[in-house]
Amino acid sequence: MPLVVQKYGGSSLADADRIRHVARRVAAERDAGSSLVVVVSAMGDTTDHLIELARQITRDPDPREMDRLLVTGEYQSSALVAMALHTLGVPAVSLTGAQAGIRTDGSHGRARIANVDPARIVREIGAGNVVIVAGFQGSTADTYAAGEVTTLGRGGSDTTAVALAARLRADRCEIFTDVEGIFTADPRVVPEARLLPVIGYEEMLELAHQGAQVMQVRAVELGWVNDVEIAVRSTFSDHPGTRIKEDPDVEQRNKVRGLATDRNVAKVTVVAVPDRPGIARTLFVPLADAGINVDVIVQNVSHDGTTDVSFTVPRSELARARRLLEPVVGEMGARELTADESVAKVSIVGAGIQNAPGYAARMFGTLADEGINIEMISTSEVRITCMINEADLQRAARALHRAFQLERPEPEVAAAR
Repeated sequence: MPLVVQKYGGSSLADADRIRHVARRVAAERDAGSSLVVVVSAMGDTTDHLIELARQITRDPDPREMDRLLVTGEYQSSALVAMALHTLGVPAVSLTGAQAGIRTDGSHGRARIANVDPARIVREIGAGNVVIVAGFQGSTADTYAAGEVTTLGRGGSDTTAVALAARLRADRCEIFTDVEGIFTADPRVVPEARLLPVIGYEEMLELAHQGAQVMQVRAVELGWVNDVEIAVRSTFSDHPGTRIKEDPDVEQRNKVRGLATDRNVAKVTVVAVPDRPGIARTLFVPLADAGINVDVIVQNVSHDGTTDVSFTVPRSELARARRLLEPVVGEMGARELTADESVAKVSIVGAGIQNAPGYAARMFGTLADEGINIEMISTSEVRITCMINEADLQRAARALHRAFQLERPEPEVAAAR
């Protein structure tokens, strides 16, 4: 029997009717002859509600207790999906992340998977059960009773599913959500966005990292490293969706595949920093130690022994970043630290665009024609990112989508495939 790992997100499990719909979908897959491991997220906005409840109690919740609170959302949905399958006559058992063998490091709120011991899952499949695994979580020890509960961060259920698919050598790994797959842009921002039937791991990784929220970055990384083909599909249709896989046509294509937008960004500038060795380390080590991701970094040309350093952090982390850096800025003798929350990122992504002429010029020219000022620029082998005013983001995304003709299908690539 083929082994299939499926993951269902919170929007797919938002209420009892949707849980029953998911159960019917799982039952149909089992009737078709598959063994199933189903990873579930918390229902709807449950995680957000739990976070808000914690904030009503304290502004600075203990990370360990926060993890113990947040995992209860996935406990609920896993048990309810198992119950829904029972009503259809399908044998099923729900497991916590720890019971499913997800072992992590001890970083509460952002734990990384260290190992997967699938022994319990294998036994349950052998007994004829559909295994429902609570996503987004794991344990630091060999047994749940002795270990510390940890969570994997936002989108962690994707990571759970891909890690299990890799360890179990599943025949398929399917990520079910409320959209039909990966689009050339966010359809809420660019109505003309087109569904991509296939996208390479590297391109998907950049899109996810730059703000596309359909897939979690670490899940794509795991898929790439372990050669797990991932299908992103809609819970509410039979459309085949998008396959994330090693793409043999990537060199032939050599063009922009999609664009990503991100509003969860803030620009931090340290003004008049003494220009001497070690200053960058002094600035960025405290952020790294606190787990705050720094993205775009720009250092101006030195004048009179000082320079300005600007960089971006997630807007949700800005307050914490300021608390960490303000004493450091004073100690190093810089003039001041400023922050701007009115910015956003827009990125074009495509394998090989850095090695082909014209893409940067077309991107910058398109934004200039729209009267949109570029504040910062960052590039990689497959991406060009511009920092702009947040008020201009939708206009910029639509203009770039038109400029790179992303609404057009790729008939030559489809034919080759």
